[in-house]
Amino acid sequence: MLLGREAECVKLDRLLADVRSGESRVLVLRGEAGVGKSALLDRLVSRASDCRVVTAAGVQSEMELPFAAVHQLCLPMLDLLDTLPEPQHDALGTAFGMRSGPAPDQFLISLAVLNLLAQAADERPLVCVIDDAQWLDRASAQVLMFVARRLMAERVACVFAVRESGETHALPGLPVLEIGGLRDADARTLVRRVVPGPLDEEVRDRIVFESRGNPLALLELPRSASAGGFLAAPTGQSLSGRLEDGFQRRLSGLSADTRMMLLLAAAEPLGDPALLWRAADVLGADTSAVDAADELVDFGDRVRFRHPLVRSAVYNAAAPRERREVHRALAEATDAATDPDRRAWHRAQSAAHPDEDIAAELEHSAGRAMGRGGLVAAAAFLERAVGLTPDPRARADRALDAARAKLLAGAPEPALALLAAAEAGPPDELRRLKAESLRAEISLTSNRGASAPAILLKAAEQLEPLDTELSRDTYLQALSVAMSVLPTWEGIIEVAAATRAAPPVTGAPRVTDLILDGLSLLYTKDALTAAPALRRAVTVVLGEETDPAEQLRWLWFINFFAMAVWDDETCRDLADSSLRLVRDSGAFALLPLVLSLSTMMYIFEGDLAEAETLNEEAKAHAVAADVWTTSGTMVQTGGDVGLAAFRGEVTATEQLAEAIAKESAVRGEGRTLEICQWVRSVLYNGLGQYDKALEAVLLSTVDHTAPSGVGVHWAPLELIEAAVRTGRLELAEQALERFSWSTQAGGVDWGLGLEARCRALISEGDEADRLYREAIERLGRTRMRPDLARAHLLYGEWLRRERRRVEAREQLRTAFDLFTEIGMKAFAERTERELLATGETARKRNVETTEELTPQEAQIARLARTGLTNKEIAERLYVSPRTVEYHLRKVFAKFGVTSRHQLVDLP
Repeated sequence: MLLGREAECVKLDRLLADVRSGESRVLVLRGEAGVGKSALLDRLVSRASDCRVVTAAGVQSEMELPFAAVHQLCLPMLDLLDTLPEPQHDALGTAFGMRSGPAPDQFLISLAVLNLLAQAADERPLVCVIDDAQWLDRASAQVLMFVARRLMAERVACVFAVRESGETHALPGLPVLEIGGLRDADARTLVRRVVPGPLDEEVRDRIVFESRGNPLALLELPRSASAGGFLAAPTGQSLSGRLEDGFQRRLSGLSADTRMMLLLAAAEPLGDPALLWRAADVLGADTSAVDAADELVDFGDRVRFRHPLVRSAVYNAAAPRERREVHRALAEATDAATDPDRRAWHRAQSAAHPDEDIAAELEHSAGRAMGRGGLVAAAAFLERAVGLTPDPRARADRALDAARAKLLAGAPEPALALLAAAEAGPPDELRRLKAESLRAEISLTSNRGASAPAILLKAAEQLEPLDTELSRDTYLQALSVAMSVLPTWEGIIEVAAATRAAPPVTGAPRVTDLILDGLSLLYTKDALTAAPALRRAVTVVLGEETDPAEQLRWLWFINFFAMAVWDDETCRDLADSSLRLVRDSGAFALLPLVLSLSTMMYIFEGDLAEAETLNEEAKAHAVAADVWTTSGTMVQTGGDVGLAAFRGEVTATEQLAEAIAKESAVRGEGRTLEICQWVRSVLYNGLGQYDKALEAVLLSTVDHTAPSGVGVHWAPLELIEAAVRTGRLELAEQALERFSWSTQAGGVDWGLGLEARCRALISEGDEADRLYREAIERLGRTRMRPDLARAHLLYGEWLRRERRRVEAREQLRTAFDLFTEIGMKAFAERTERELLATGETARKRNVETTEELTPQEAQIARLARTGLTNKEIAERLYVSPRTVEYHLRKVFAKFGVTSRHQLVDLP
């Protein structure tokens, strides 16, 4: 046991025992500098001799090499790379610079690392130790957070050490073990051990008091005390600062060659000893001088300072000229062919004045980092290149590129600073307008997003005489941004009207042009007028000659257009092809969008089980991304709330709708609020509580200027039914008139069948009978079973009121069977009440109950029933195959089966 660390050691021993027994564990050791986190990690490694141990460490440095720490961790396991599925193999190889290829998706890299660790743990348990995690490069931190949150049955331990800071904590959401100072008694024992001779009692008491039990302070402050530095310490200086001062005083007693070797080590963040020896030769330094510094640094297989405070003390003690000289030597010693990025960074640090050659080299490094998926590194290289560019015009252009890279890397405030540098360059109208567009994009990341459409419209207008295509692209950007951020349809329509002023297409229209024309017509006219343009855009985007990347880019718009004209066949084809395209291409950033679109299509088609599977996958992706942005809200709105409402689950629907509505109101997401009210109206119409349904649906259609969306397409269906049932026929007729614009624009069975169903509700006699039959005939030719079931229900209710009971029973039985099969409980119960009123009792289905599955078990069971392998399920849910296997074993036990094939026959 380490002195005073009995409880911490017991917890780490228990962690090892759990991993040896087949479970995974994650733990973050958090505490101030010098408190003993590294000592605990060293003890953990020594106790894990029967396990495979891999290590990595973050390094405090201005250099950001993408996936540097992950590469450290995975390097001993790269012989297992070929065992990964090809997309993961390629993504990780590209991220590590082992192969060339398109920039890999962050989630694919993360999944590859998770599966690589799981493969490495097959033979024996794996212990991953990551020290100084607060200094991990951003890409590595995201990957390791992803992995840590998904470990379950892989026999893998991930133990991090993080320096506590007064700001936000690193690695949020992971289990934490706080490492505090030693108790006074243990602190006194440690001081007695490190001070062999007599020590004044007053000095000892002050050391114990000032150290606050920090072991490093207890080891170092006695040195300061004996040198007189401790008693003369400035009042108010931090403990870390005082320790660093102590290390610097020790440096002053070393030779010039020893200090030079230490400075070389401090300036080279990756600790490559071979590189240091070569750089020492460039400087003519005596490499044997390192022997005099063995208390401060270990020049072994990897150069490691005794503590990060020693590194910072060495680097900060050197004069700027000395630092530049050391970086120059390191650059000369670095192979430009095998490690060009590190060489470029050292050259940049050695420069005292602007240098175009170095700036260009940094720009090339940025391109390589971007190709490996290292957005943060690319932004850092470009930002440094700006400061080293001598030509003002080139400096402004690079500042604009750096600003965009900073925004992509999730740093909007630094992006604004670089944008100001770009705008301060020599006058260039095209650059200025590009900067205005970028400023609008940056504003979308803050509460200033509502100003973005106006900024973009102004830029688009000014671009007209300079670049027609860029002008039209900017008009489309303004309209799409307006659809996302403006709270009212009136504001969106104003932006759409302004886009009609876009310069006309001079040659063959691009996809951008077709979408801009279709949207402008839809928002300034109506669906009937816009229908030809919408169909043309859909046809072109989905055509074989359109590049898959372009199809991915316009997925949302094309789905929106197809829905606007009730083109159910295109919607289904689009849902299938886009999901396949995203998975095959690895463009996982689009997964929340395509999964939510597919989820809603399956809900409309009445396949609630498949909808739930896709919805769970969408949520897994949102959690994997460690963000819950607008797309995340959309996933939860369309998925969780839609499923709850269609199933008739009152409490779940209301609780989810209320929570999402509050969040959306804060963000100003009016469209999401509409969806919440619409699904509530579906729920209450199913329950037969028409007053509540009408109240909810009126909240979703209160903006009568809306040219499209939920308020125009889905809400009128509920409004018309609720209004008729509550005696507000005039309101129903008004809603039907507007609703028919979109159904007539589409001219397809889905829309026309719904229109016929609604017209039947406000009709009488033979006309109502004909319209109900038309609705059933048209909807019967579609996949939309819930809409068909509701047509049978409404027709049966009408027939019963017409005293045609025998015919009513036939329609109601069909409706009841459909609703029961789909799982729409509220509508099934409403249908059952109608059947009882005709004198018939609905046939109950007997379903055997089994022990309740957890949500993840149920999701994995559903995917297994579709025939997916463990590896395929793991890829969809961002877990390892071993975790899938673990859950399936529990599913088999609960169902009393022995294989996945038997799951298919279960109810």
